[in-house]
Amino acid sequence: MFHSFTYGASWVLSKVRVTAVCLCTVTAAQAEPVEILALGDSLTAGYGLIDQEGFVPKMRLWLKEQGLDVRLVNAGVSGDTTAGGLSRVEWSLTPATEALIVALGGNDLLRGLDPAVSRANLEGILKVARDKELDVLIVGMEAPGNYGPDYKAEFDAMYPELAKEYGALYFPRFFEGLYSVGSTPAELRDVMQMDGIHPNAEGVDLIVAEMGPAVAALVKRASD
Repeated sequence: MFHSFTYGASWVLSKVRVTAVCLCTVTAAQAEPVEILALGDSLTAGYGLIDQEGFVPKMRLWLKEQGLDVRLVNAGVSGDTTAGGLSRVEWSLTPATEALIVALGGNDLLRGLDPAVSRANLEGILKVARDKELDVLIVGMEAPGNYGPDYKAEFDAMYPELAKEYGALYFPRFFEGLYSVGSTPAELRDVMQMDGIHPNAEGVDLIVAEMGPAVAALVKRASD
């Protein structure tokens, strides 16, 4: 009888220990942060700013303040075009990457590249993401009017069209948050660096506040 009780108690204790280990394992797995790669150019990289004032560090902080556990990886390269992003997207990913922010096209505009070429490059990035089952947020850019209405219409349309075609989330303009201040160079002077192209720390705050909910939606999609 004593032996049977000892055996039974040991079996119950072992079962409790196994259950506890399983629960701890599940909890640990659930606690893993969502890893997102931010693929972009100097705007993503934080050109001209100290590290903590750049787009990625401030977006990390914004997401943390929303109670979201996210590992946001800065894959911004100054001067990069959509072609550059396509050439490096695969080796920028890690096995832990679950989602992708694509914020490219500004340097294509500065070079006056054919929108059809830019579109093909962005589509190549989206195909990589699809093949690797990554959720994507596409951040659009807006062409200036000096390239002509046809160029502008073709360039501006490629972002929402590709997002719809590939089932990606879409945010209309990287600089969307700055439009609360103004739209002309004179109106935006206080939120831009001296070059008039890159936002200063205050400008990044506005950009992050406006884009943050879209990134949070990406986190939620990647977590589901």
